[in-house]
Amino acid sequence: MTILGLSGLWEIIESWVAQIVHPELGLVYLGSQGDVWDSQKDMASALYGALVCMAILFLIRKARPADTLAPSS
Repeated sequence: MTILGLSGLWEIIESWVAQIVHPELGLVYLGSQGDVWDSQKDMASALYGALVCMAILFLIRKARPADTLAPSS
């Protein structure tokens, strides 16, 4: 969930910077992609990317033999 939290934090910081740099045009800058749901889509993309990475790592670790996971002595 850290990825999702950082993605949300980035979207908040982006909106603050837009309001500080140019208050009149801040919302125009944020809406420059032409999509009012852009922030939510960015956060969803971060979540799905993190889930895909976790699934890939799970499959790689499951495919390894058990003796390679034990520390060597």
